[in-house]
Amino acid sequence: MKEAIKRGLQEEGRTVRDFGAFSSESADYPDFALKVAEAVADGTCHTGIMVDGSGFASAMVANKVPGILAATCWDLFTVRLAREHVGANVLTLGGKVIGLALALEMVKVWLETSFTGGRHQRRTDKIWEVEAKYSRK
Repeated sequence: MKEAIKRGLQEEGRTVRDFGAFSSESADYPDFALKVAEAVADGTCHTGIMVDGSGFASAMVANKVPGILAATCWDLFTVRLAREHVGANVLTLGGKVIGLALALEMVKVWLETSFTGGRHQRRTDKIWEVEAKYSRK
């Protein structure tokens, strides 16, 4: 799934950075999720898209990084709302949960959708307040 998503993005002329895994062998998702989250948090990458078995495991890791709002999405509705209502900056997909065709469409919607702000801004601000309160940095 990851390779198909990468290929599709590259065919659109988008720059893609691949932080792993680089084989089909069992890998430790926290290592890769951390690299993606750090690249988004420090501005190296505009957004992150990750694939693991369930999607939620990588989101749990990414959401530990200050500045990250990672969302595990499973359909077009959730991916759109993650961007529009929350301003999520990392998308995590479950390769064992959704099919490739849906994943490709979700990535398209993810990249075409922006945070709407407005009434959602105050809620997102509250998320950042929680992060600031409990951040250990």
